[in-house]
Amino acid sequence: MPEQPRKTVLCFGDSLTWGWRPVEHGVPSERYPRELRWTGVMAQALGDGYLVVEEGLNGRTTTADDPMDPRLNGSAYLPAALASHLPLDLVVVMLGTNDTKAHFHRSPFDIAVGAATLLGQVTASAGGIGTAYPAPRALLVAPPPLGEVTGPWFRALFEGAREKTLALPELYAAAAAHHGAAFFDAGTATATTGVDGIHLAPRDNEALGVALAARVREVLGG
Repeated sequence: MPEQPRKTVLCFGDSLTWGWRPVEHGVPSERYPRELRWTGVMAQALGDGYLVVEEGLNGRTTTADDPMDPRLNGSAYLPAALASHLPLDLVVVMLGTNDTKAHFHRSPFDIAVGAATLLGQVTASAGGIGTAYPAPRALLVAPPPLGEVTGPWFRALFEGAREKTLALPELYAAAAAHHGAAFFDAGTATATTGVDGIHLAPRDNEALGVALAARVREVLGG
């Protein structure tokens, strides 16, 4: 019998998806090896029937323009990323942590609206550019809540942010249901126990990758 085609999963996120290795003073840092990042753990758990594509960028927001770096608005980049990687079976979106930064003045609902905007872009991706591929399914992931943020700059940058991250799962679940997307609360699987209070320690990546592999299998039917 011919081999079944692999299911392709695009993971669209920020530094948690990129694989930022937390360090005590915040920066400079480096990237975890592929096999230690949650995306790599998930790919290993899913096995040969799946192809996992990483699209992580440090500092990326849902829809906010960051005055410190014009590359970080996720909604400005996602449509091109989707067209670039079609055909896709599933897009995993895990963003929102950077939207909680103090200079954005965003409420948890504002952040959820940003996440919902990305879900709409996934739905609108059908056809691609000169192709006729259907739009993939979407899985919206509420990022794990922030821990105790260390380092004077990060503490100022994320002042009041932990409370916002704690409010996101309920709003993200509602946004996903409204848009016909699947949902997962990363905080039920892991925490941000990295030394900076923002990023994932190796054990966090492991736990999240295993949990999301199970959720991906549920969403894609096996």
